[in-house]
Amino acid sequence: MNTLDRLLARFAQPSVALRIAVLAVCLLELAATGAALLGFQTDAYDGAVAALYLRLGGASNDAALLIGCFLLVLLFAWAYWSLARDASGDQPPRHALTRLVMVNLLAIGVTPGLPFLVTALAAVLLRARPAFLFALAQIGINLALYRLLPLPALVQPDAAVPAWLDSLGLLMAMVALHGMAFGLGRMVAAEAEKRRWLQVMLAERLSGEQLQAEQLRYSERAMMARELHDVVGHHLTALNLQLQLGSALLQRRDQGGAMLAVDKARENAAGLLADVREAVSQQRSSPRIDLTKALQALAEGIASTRIELDIAPAARDLNPRVAHALLRCVQEAVTNSVRHSRAARVKIGLGLDLGDENHEIHVSIDDDGKGAPQLKPGNGLQGMAERMQELGGRMDVMRSQPGFRIELRCPRDPKVSPLRPDEFSGRTV
Repeated sequence: MNTLDRLLARFAQPSVALRIAVLAVCLLELAATGAALLGFQTDAYDGAVAALYLRLGGASNDAALLIGCFLLVLLFAWAYWSLARDASGDQPPRHALTRLVMVNLLAIGVTPGLPFLVTALAAVLLRARPAFLFALAQIGINLALYRLLPLPALVQPDAAVPAWLDSLGLLMAMVALHGMAFGLGRMVAAEAEKRRWLQVMLAERLSGEQLQAEQLRYSERAMMARELHDVVGHHLTALNLQLQLGSALLQRRDQGGAMLAVDKARENAAGLLADVREAVSQQRSSPRIDLTKALQALAEGIASTRIELDIAPAARDLNPRVAHALLRCVQEAVTNSVRHSRAARVKIGLGLDLGDENHEIHVSIDDDGKGAPQLKPGNGLQGMAERMQELGGRMDVMRSQPGFRIELRCPRDPKVSPLRPDEFSGRTV
């Protein structure tokens, strides 16, 4: 994201936009106050304070009125700025309704146009029902002030227009103004609620992944424990009996019987070693997990991007830990391609490289998106590298522009290695 995009994203934040609006109001009021003090007829302020001042016999261009109202504008701007800044968090500020009422009183005292901004902020900070009632109260208050404290400039000199028609027009204008402010504020509040919901969902997903990984390790330990018990248990029992027999025969000075018992124990130990080797070989060579269906479900679930799969048959029977790590890495890479790179096509290849000592799983994720001209590894790439490191493999970024290509490599039957989260395996990105 370049500087201009970051700046636009910053201005698009509700708290920033509202504070900019208040700053603009202060500048306009400052200009109007300065023009009035220089002798121009501007009627800079038309709020409750100005109406009461004129009722008491003052003039609209009196310095006391202008300076006093401008100080109220500054006080309103400071209070509104603080409240809007607090609205940038996920949680509403404390005593939000009380603070909104105080800010609204300042706005009503200065000019009837400022409560519009307060209604918008109330729709962001409050829940739907209190915000709606606040907007209705704003309409009623403005209508009452218009009738109870009319300014001379706003008094209708032509009696041909009925009072009820004038009130109806004012009512429609207030409904439109504060209704728009309420709607815009609720849209912002809904987006904030969605963001919080996504955060909760992400936290649940991460916790679920952690639990799944723990269950996977527990299942592997339980399976190996049962296998060792079945294979080793009776051999060790027979070996112990033969050794006890040999010891007893030696105490009776029966050299021939003791030698026979020792030979039998040696045969049991050799059989035990052979069975353990066979069990380990079966565990290493036995089919585990096929990622084909999981990857197909991932491809079919994303309609906006065409995902092509190329899975070698020899790479479909995977160790559970390897399958889990590879699936999470592919999911992360596809998410980056769809959301950030805006790719139209993503190709996923999964193959098996045959080596002299150990077979190696090879996965590539290649997209045609906009890529990353200045690649800065974030949590996603770091997490993928850590998963591969844990399995004794590596993660390489082969291309970052145009498009993005990631390659993952790890042993088919890994020996878990210590995790080093501060490093990337393979090529440094």
